[in-house]
Amino acid sequence: MRILHTADWHIGKVLHKHSLVEEQSLFLNWLLQIIKSESIDLLMISGDIFDLANPSVKDRGVYYQFLKKLIGADIKIIITGGNHDSVGVLNGPREILDMLNVSVVGGATTDIEEELIEIKNKNGEIELVVAAVPFLRDRDLRSLSSDKKFEKREDAISAGIRIHYAKLAELCMDKYPDLPIIAMGHLYARGVQISDSEREIHVGNAAAVTSDVFPEVFDYVALGHIHKPQIINKNKMIRYSGSPVALSFSEKEDNKLVLIIDCNDGKLSEPEVHYVPRERELKKFSGTLKEVKQKVVEYENKLNLAAFIELDIKEKIRDVNIISQADEFVFQFIDNVDFRILKHRIEFEQKDLNTADLFKEGVEIEDLDIKEVFAKKMEAAAKSKEDMGMLMEVFQELIDLHNEKEQG
Repeated sequence: MRILHTADWHIGKVLHKHSLVEEQSLFLNWLLQIIKSESIDLLMISGDIFDLANPSVKDRGVYYQFLKKLIGADIKIIITGGNHDSVGVLNGPREILDMLNVSVVGGATTDIEEELIEIKNKNGEIELVVAAVPFLRDRDLRSLSSDKKFEKREDAISAGIRIHYAKLAELCMDKYPDLPIIAMGHLYARGVQISDSEREIHVGNAAAVTSDVFPEVFDYVALGHIHKPQIINKNKMIRYSGSPVALSFSEKEDNKLVLIIDCNDGKLSEPEVHYVPRERELKKFSGTLKEVKQKVVEYENKLNLAAFIELDIKEKIRDVNIISQADEFVFQFIDNVDFRILKHRIEFEQKDLNTADLFKEGVEIEDLDIKEVFAKKMEAAAKSKEDMGMLMEVFQELIDLHNEKEQG
């Protein structure tokens, strides 16, 4: 049996007001080819299928068209929800998808045993079991850690995640003592490298789990949430596949990939890396206005899609003429087919005395998620970590209620 691990598709993602649907669609076409050429039997997608909780009709169409193309392909698919996904949106067509050999676990289940999915071989025998754990929200974890008192909310979150996996491991040992077990997850592991495109990582990253949260009964742990492919604690069997396309300029140098694992005679192999073809280049040019203009003029795009470019202009003395010249230069390339300048910013060494310091330099409010803005406002109001945690939890519930109302 051959197993493919991927995650963090973020269908519908917009980078500086420009859609990434072109490269996401090309990735899905490539993935279909890999599934066929590598004879994949099980596809696991570890969360964040969509970038928004209420994806557009077009974005849902991209997702369903991909699943449609796998009908009759004799492949089992397991999809778990991420922190960007709406549980209702993913679980909505679950019964129909189940008939097409697609199992969806959009959110934590009332009966935890429902997260255990048996994978059968062509002879109808159970060959392995998958603990399909979605992103565990605070409300999912309250009951798990309610019998203990924690000084910090982050400790309660980490404890709840640990208990959830421990319960699944215990069930696996009782029901499937001789079978290989794979665990899925969408969470933040301590020590990983994050990029600018990850949002809503549990408060201050203090709720990060350590690798020992996954009991040894799990032979492989297929993680999502972090967009840079990574191995956890030097254990090649606990890893993030990363996002298949770059979702921010901080990921411009990442080699995007999917992972393929073989299951033979009850044993799982070390994952094979299959690199996703890069279809679009993200470039960042820095320097004075003169230097940046020269770099743009000399740039040659060698990939299939128009490159996305970000300009970081640095000048010593504040001059409104430089701002005007930069705007005029960027406007010249508005219809360029080889590349698009998505964003340009100018930084002067001579600072304004009354510059607001809510966000780090170079970050603009329209590029931020609503929860990031809310978090920054709380920080500016000097809220304690405990109060921030509770307020963010209430804010998330309000967002969920709004999304449910929007969905009808």
